[in-house]
Amino acid sequence: MIRRYVAAALAWLAFGAIAQAEEDIVLGLNQTEVSIATNFNGSEIIIFGAVKRETPIPESSQLQVVVTVSGPSKPVVVRRKEKKFGIWVNTDSVEVDRAPSFYAVATSGPIRDVLSGVEDLRHKISIPRAIRSVGAPMTITDSPAFTEALIRIRSQENQYQLDETGVTVDQQTLFRATVQLPAALVEGDYDTRIFLTRDGNVVAQYETLIDVRKVGLERWLYNLSREQSLLYGLLSLAIAISAGWLASTAFALIRR
Repeated sequence: MIRRYVAAALAWLAFGAIAQAEEDIVLGLNQTEVSIATNFNGSEIIIFGAVKRETPIPESSQLQVVVTVSGPSKPVVVRRKEKKFGIWVNTDSVEVDRAPSFYAVATSGPIRDVLSGVEDLRHKISIPRAIRSVGAPMTITDSPAFTEALIRIRSQENQYQLDETGVTVDQQTLFRATVQLPAALVEGDYDTRIFLTRDGNVVAQYETLIDVRKVGLERWLYNLSREQSLLYGLLSLAIAISAGWLASTAFALIRR
């Protein structure tokens, strides 16, 4: 009896592996590296690909595509402000355990139609699922509101993006998506994921990295601030004094 159950389980796993292999992703990017220089004002990532199949296109369901681009994650402290005695002051605060510095989701249709809640929970695709917030002080009863506030603020700054028409799919075989990277980027590896879904279920996925790095003067100043903070501080002070002196000299010449 035990052998029969084991054989059935192995057969089911083998069937699942075959089903997963029926459709695969062949991907391309217009650039795999983004350089942040002094004149950097954002960049555009074009993601294009094709679906490789061993069997004919299934007619029972429509192929959908979901693309995510995620920047480096780190903890974030979210504070609530309240007006007391005519002054806005910080009251409660919650530390979000992990929040991407940048997160973009592009889909070929409404996300609630192309992705089921179970698959979203499993792969952490939507913006709320990409943010991890476990604990909050016992005195705070509405901790989810802090995560919602973080999403709202970063969405307004274009750091969090959801484009439900951002992926075009042609003949259920070719797809293309465009993701706009804002000027205020944190350097690091940007995880890029592509999901193929049918009936809300993920049938294939692919993952790659986009390297975002500071170059030139930006890189030199960044390294100086990390490796020689005292020298960086003195240099900043000297630049501020020089700028003030030049401004006062210019105004004096104008008045003459």
